[in-house]
Amino acid sequence: MQKYRIMALLCGLALIAPAPLRAGADDGAVHEYSLDNGLKLIVKEDHRAPVMVSQLWYRVGSSYEHGGITGLSHVLEHMMFKGTRAHPAGEFSRIIAENGGRENAFTGRDYTAYFQTMEKSRLPVSFELEADRMRNLLLPGDEFEKEVRVVMEERRMRTEDNPQALTYEQFMATAWVSSPYHNPIIGWMDDLENMEIGDLSTWYRRWYAPNNATLVVVGDVDPDEVHALAKKHFGPLKPGEPGPLKPRREVKQRGEKRIVVEAPAELPFLVMGYKVPVLKTAEQDWEPYALDVLAGVLDGGESARLASRLVRGKAIAASAGAGYDLYDRLDSLFILEATPSSGHDIGQLEQALLDEIGELRKKQVSDDELKRVKAQIMASKVYALDSIFYQAMQIGMLETIGLDWREMERYSERVQAVTAEQVQAVAKKYLVPQRLTVARLKPLPIDPKHPPRRGMGGGHVR
Repeated sequence: MQKYRIMALLCGLALIAPAPLRAGADDGAVHEYSLDNGLKLIVKEDHRAPVMVSQLWYRVGSSYEHGGITGLSHVLEHMMFKGTRAHPAGEFSRIIAENGGRENAFTGRDYTAYFQTMEKSRLPVSFELEADRMRNLLLPGDEFEKEVRVVMEERRMRTEDNPQALTYEQFMATAWVSSPYHNPIIGWMDDLENMEIGDLSTWYRRWYAPNNATLVVVGDVDPDEVHALAKKHFGPLKPGEPGPLKPRREVKQRGEKRIVVEAPAELPFLVMGYKVPVLKTAEQDWEPYALDVLAGVLDGGESARLASRLVRGKAIAASAGAGYDLYDRLDSLFILEATPSSGHDIGQLEQALLDEIGELRKKQVSDDELKRVKAQIMASKVYALDSIFYQAMQIGMLETIGLDWREMERYSERVQAVTAEQVQAVAKKYLVPQRLTVARLKPLPIDPKHPPRRGMGGGHVR
């Protein structure tokens, strides 16, 4: 469940707003603007503390790449800190730090985003720097070669030397055939080794333009002042010509898929995934919310089924989890992952997970369990909104994948409307062998001089 770990990592980087210092009458108000060059600006007021977060989202990520250039979006993210004529390499981060801010960037499958968290009066600093590198980035060959080597080493550390992450990567490449989700965000090593500066320059010119970006500001700000600042700094930039994106829809799966990944590891590891729709692709708009609740039934805290039954009850799993995200650009996966406990093999663990899925297909969730799961989902959502970073991230992500930011305001109502019948219906429709891919990690002996890394690795944050 790499995507969910990326989210957790990013939210860990966020500045969490303290208990309200002062509540503004307009707290929560969202204002939307469009510049003449196509840049979309969304401002959300949160006056609890004198801080703001500015996030610039580009509609480009690893799912925009094709064979031979995988990893290009992530390498470009690294190069965005290598300077312009107005601000040489290193100046961006130095200026943000001098102004008491924090900054970073992240690349996902469907987006690349850059952010700064600062005291509210420093917003002009953020805008001036981001506007400059949107269209004026320098791409020196020596810096490009260095950053590609950095990304290659990052790949070795986070994927190739990490047996669980390596298994997950092979699992994704097996599950998806024609969907661009087949490729890893960080890219395949052979593509990184053969990447050229011309590839990067073309990618930058095509996708990094105001009409392919959404600027999100959340915090103790005046929306009209933010709009005026955006027009001042971003308004003069010329729009680009991103061009249409091929749909690249996944071919129909015609049977269960299985792979075994052999790698030095301490423990076996199991990943299972069912192809499912997301909010943007579902035929019935209630289905993604039902799948979200279904994930909560399995993995919504210590009282959820996987933890209570497989980890503590039968003690067949040392760890077990389930995950689903309704906010992807293309069809996604409902994922289960687990590690067997001592005395149990991975075959027994897989059967136990399949039994849990089978029960969901045969029997409706009880009213009490459904209420508990919904309450837990809503509590986690409300808690997350304490972070101005997370508020901005929700807006930026929805807009960038092609949904309206207002979908986040509908989330609570839609989750509460999910019925036990609907949870069972999506389990029966989607959690079936014809949609299933299974990957097993088979541990090989460990070289004591090169022990494997643990966990699934972090998100692709610079």
